[in-house]
Amino acid sequence: MHSDILRPMVVLIAWTLVMLGWTLATRLPAMKAAGVDMGKLVGTKAADADRGLPANIQWKAHNYNHLMEQPTLFYGVCAVLALSGTGNGVNAWIAWAYVGLRIVHSVVQATTNRVRHRFVFFMLSSLMLVALTLHAALAVF
Repeated sequence: MHSDILRPMVVLIAWTLVMLGWTLATRLPAMKAAGVDMGKLVGTKAADADRGLPANIQWKAHNYNHLMEQPTLFYGVCAVLALSGTGNGVNAWIAWAYVGLRIVHSVVQATTNRVRHRFVFFMLSSLMLVALTLHAALAVF
């Protein structure tokens, strides 16, 4: 039998891959339109793309990067909860809330990118992460 908390983990991984696809689907045509020759690029940085591509195109890439940051803590704490046998019930629901809030955060950042709105979803999801971390600490200490 598996822990229910594994499901929101898999959904967030899948969502991250959706954001990767959205990034590529918008960024590659924008690079072509900007005259960027991938065959000639050597040692470029993300800031180079920020200077050369439209901001709304880069928002998707920025969000994909964000999904490589704080969610890594989410995966770790969910693994602790699953392994400790406390990944069901309220912890699974909190994990689903975290994932839902991160998806909304992604959509906001990738479309309108209103920082005030993004910040609300980021803070709410961060509170879910804090709750999961406290529950994990209670489970293992």
